[in-house]
Amino acid sequence: MFTFKNFNVADWFSFYRIAITPLLLVFIWLDLRLAFACFLFVSYSTDAIDGYLARTLKITSPRGSQLDSLGDQITLIIGLSGLLFFETDFIKANLTIIVLAFIPFIVQMVIAYLKYGKATAFHTYLAKLSAIVQSVFILWSLFFSPHYFLFYAMITVGILETVEEITLIFMYDNWASDVKGIYWALRDKRRLKKQ
Repeated sequence: MFTFKNFNVADWFSFYRIAITPLLLVFIWLDLRLAFACFLFVSYSTDAIDGYLARTLKITSPRGSQLDSLGDQITLIIGLSGLLFFETDFIKANLTIIVLAFIPFIVQMVIAYLKYGKATAFHTYLAKLSAIVQSVFILWSLFFSPHYFLFYAMITVGILETVEEITLIFMYDNWASDVKGIYWALRDKRRLKKQ
């Protein structure tokens, strides 16, 4: 996955989200909220750009899907870490809901690693919506303050997306990328030919 000489332009955008993590951690350590929020905004922007470039330039690949998924997971974790540091009172007040929402995510990750030996990269429409809602909530919270409507929207969409991912894991015997959702998986030749 990290064979840099074979990276295309979309891969480099995905890799940016992984490589910038140490700097984001430094911003948290130094209590530089605005710098953290600005660089996190750039990370979220690269998430929108890499997929568009890969599809437009027809340079999609399993490696690119894995890089994108890893970058997404790291960005979510670092964003939530920043939120925990900069909005500690909000996190403490809503810790039970946050933990309950994370349980299905952890279950999904464990099932994926047990079955495929790596994280999923289905990139469903629901996953894209979840990423957008998460980024809007986290950035809004960092630039302004947490908003409960956005918080509950993030939790709801995140749980629905995770349930769909778990369902897709059970639908695919072998690792597959770029599945739009359960509806499309039912017609996916990659899945059907394995049965």
